[in-house]
Amino acid sequence: MRPQSLAEVAGLVRSGAPFDACLKNFLDEFYLRPDFTALISEPALLAGIDPVVGPVEDAYLAATAESLSALVGSEAPVWAFADARKLKRPWFALEYPSLRALLLWERPAPFRSRNLFVSENALSRA
Repeated sequence: MRPQSLAEVAGLVRSGAPFDACLKNFLDEFYLRPDFTALISEPALLAGIDPVVGPVEDAYLAATAESLSALVGSEAPVWAFADARKLKRPWFALEYPSLRALLLWERPAPFRSRNLFVSENALSRA
């Protein structure tokens, strides 16, 4: 089953599914049929599942909602700006110190505002 909303992504992850696969499947569906309603419902927080990775996933879902909202010409849902969806410490998608400068340079604004260091194509499915 491919998740039809970010809330469904979180639900699947809470049931034990891998975050990356669920998010990719959601993005595939969203890019086929962009629809703001897929972003409206607030996903359950994942921080309680894993204290290290969960907060990163919560911030990632918020950044995704903000990015995709802009793509369809809508304001991001209010839940995406909650403090619980922002990291207190920086997180880098790549562990290699030599690539951190690239992530500092490239990271899109919705990710930057949540202290996530990702490449500019973090939500690409090409």
